[in-house]
This record gives sequence, C-alpha cells and structure tokens, in this order.
Amino acid sequence: MREVLPGIYHWTAVHPNIHIEVSSYWLEDGGVLIDPLLPPDAGIEWFAERSSTPAAIVLSNRHHYRKSDEFVRAYGTPVLCPRAGLHEFTGHDEVAPYDPGERLPGGLTAIEIGALCPDENALHLAAERALFLADGIVRGAQDHGPIGFVPDTLMDDPPETKRQLLQRYGQVLQEVDFDHVLLAHGGPLIGDGRARLQALVEAGGGTVEF
Repeated sequence: MREVLPGIYHWTAVHPNIHIEVSSYWLEDGGVLIDPLLPPDAGIEWFAERSSTPAAIVLSNRHHYRKSDEFVRAYGTPVLCPRAGLHEFTGHDEVAPYDPGERLPGGLTAIEIGALCPDENALHLAAERALFLADGIVRGAQDHGPIGFVPDTLMDDPPETKRQLLQRYGQVLQEVDFDHVLLAHGGPLIGDGRARLQALVEAGGGTVEF
C-alpha cells in the first residue's frame, strides 16, 4: 500500500481467477475504492482507520468487481458499475449504474472507451490530473516495462478492436487534461503517463504479454 499521488493509494494483489497481480486504488478524499481487491499487507481493517471509511466503489468495467463484496459486507459500501455492464449483476442490490460523462464520488468523471468491451471506461480525476484505465491499456510488469494492448486472444476482433482503441485514446488525449495514468493491470505511470500513452498511440499501438 503506497501513496502515489496526494490522497491516492495504490496496491497490488493476486487476482484469484487469473492468478496474476492486478492494481487497485483508494481515494482518501471521499473514501472511494477503484476496482478493489483486498490489500495483502493491510487487510480490510486498514480502511476503518482512514479519515473517510469506504463510501463508494467505482468499477472501471464490470469485470473489476473483484473483492467488492467484502467491502459491501464490512462497510455497506455501494458499488457503481458502467450501465453497459450492469447485466452482470442481476440480483446484486448494492450495484448501481453510471453513465459516461457522469460525475462520480471522489470527484471522478466517467469517460467512455468501449472497443474491448461495451462497458470499458476511463475515470478522470481532474484535481490530481490523473486518468484511471481499465483493460484497454495494460503494463507488462507492475513497476517497469512497456504499456500496450492485451494479447489478441483476449479480443473478439483484434484488428478492429485495436483500431477503435487507438482512435478513442487519441480522442482522450485531445480532450482530457491529465499527466498521470493509473492502470488496473500494471503499476501507475506517475508524471509521464500522458507522454507514454501519446507515444503508444502515435506508434500505432503494441501488444503486451502478461
């Protein structure tokens, strides 16, 4: 568990289904979790000692529910999921939809990405010039290595999916003001996130193996 930007904490844990380390985030201001697994070095009890207890969970896509249920049981935390992915949670009364462009808890704003899956979103935190990305861009290792697309085997139509991702991230670079990129798969890019995403788009993309 480490503070990577003022009030933004990052940790990694092994995903129980895909068996690789993934990233989760905590926004101290407002008590917001993004794509949470439990931090192995701190446990769920860590959040009870914060200035804000978990008030909301925001999923960048439906696949990132992860250990949200643990926070729901412990703190009664509501979960926000992109509306396009809400069908995944039939019967989960604590899961509510959000739409692209919507202002979310913690000062986040949802940005539609799509392409990889209909509910793929980025989350922009303007106050810290930070952009949280779901699965469209990943990093080959937690704290080092290149960024790029997931392997073709994880795409329904790789050429078209990559074309759409490049187009959409190009639009985000033009329209959204950010410096840092915080990934769900791979360590955060602090300071050079925008430059590295710009370089990837200008290069026409690239694939990263987990």
